[in-house]
Order: sequence, then structure tokens, then C-alpha cells
Amino acid sequence: MTKTGAVKMEAQTQTITENPQVVTGELLPVMEAFYTLQGEGNYQGKAAYFIRLGGCDVGCVWCDVKDSWDGDAHPLKSVQEIIKEAIAEIGQGPDLSNIIAVITGGEPLMYNLEPLTEALHQAGFRVHIETSGAYPLSGDLDWICVSPKKFKAPLPAVLEKAQELKVVVYHKSDFKWGEDHASQVSSHCRLYLQPEWSKEKQMLPLMIDYVKANPKWGLCIQVHKYINVP
Repeated sequence: MTKTGAVKMEAQTQTITENPQVVTGELLPVMEAFYTLQGEGNYQGKAAYFIRLGGCDVGCVWCDVKDSWDGDAHPLKSVQEIIKEAIAEIGQGPDLSNIIAVITGGEPLMYNLEPLTEALHQAGFRVHIETSGAYPLSGDLDWICVSPKKFKAPLPAVLEKAQELKVVVYHKSDFKWGEDHASQVSSHCRLYLQPEWSKEKQMLPLMIDYVKANPKWGLCIQVHKYINVP
């Protein structure tokens, strides 16, 4: 990313992060929220309610949700409103304890997640996060998935807490890059390699061979894109 691009993204998120209620986590910029199946990683195939927060300064060139980068472009919602909308969409039938609430982005750890995670637990959800790890952890989280990015390095303290490491493979050099990060997580952390969507056909054969030669890793593909769910 160019220096100009980094400054532009910083400016995009500056206004919203200065809002006192955003600072405390009472209000959060929500790009979208939806009930679907988890399409990636350790909980693939499980019922999941996704809460995608707007705002990101990591800036991956292959990001498939670039609309999330500008936090000011998305409505601020109270934690109570987020929970109310989640329960309304899921309905009264399912047991919420069997549904994971996935906080994602953008980069969700740009915000204080204490109020949101507390409210989600009170409602009955299990709470997961998908993060680049570039910001300190906040909130009471049941599962921490770190997907490190080259454009803004994950914090060592976040990698140490990761229960799932998901490395997106765009180029052959990403295997070594993934190993560098795998050396920083705990021995209990689940390790996954995921092909970048536009490079999937090119990289999958290499990834299959790599996992066979290095079975501590698992192959992760974006199942939701095959079954046509969000």
C-alpha cells in the first residue's frame, strides 16, 4: 500500500473512533449482520450470526469486503440494537447457545468490544472473533481466529492467545510466511491454510501437497462461496 493510501484510510476511520460512545464500545459501526453458516476454519458448517464492523486500516489488496474499510460509511448502532436485530433475524426457534456470533470486519479490534461481547453472552451466544491481530484484544471471547496480514503485522500478544491461525495463501512465498507466524502461536492453536479466492485454482494443488508434507496444517476453503450463502 502506498503512503498516500495509508493516510487516506487513517483519515477515513479517525472521525468515528473519536466518538465518545464508540470509544466506550456503546456504539459500533455495523456494515452488515446476517445469519448463515460459518464457511471457513475450525467451525466450518456451524450456524453463525455474523456482525461485520466497518473500519479497517490494514488494507489488503485482495480484500473481498473493501466497502468495510471506511468506518464512517456505516451506521452507528447501539449494542442493544445489535442484539435485538440478531434475535429478530434468528427467530425464536433455535437455541442461541448452539449458534456462534462471529465479530468480524473490517478490523473489529479497532473498537472496544467489551459491551458487545458481554451482551452477546447474556443473550446466550458463543462469541468468536476474526481479526488480523493488529490491535490489542478486547472483550470476552470464546474463540480467537487470527488471520495475519502482511500490510500490518499482528501483535505478538494476540498471536499468543490465538486458538486458530488462518493464513491466506496468495503466492508460494506465503507458506514460509505462514510458518513464521505458526512459530508464534501456542501448541494448541489450530493451523489452517486458505487459498486467496482469485488464486484458488492455481494455489490449491500446491497447498494440498504442502499439507500432506506438513500435516500440522489443515486446508481451509471458503465453503460459503460454493454453496452460495453469505
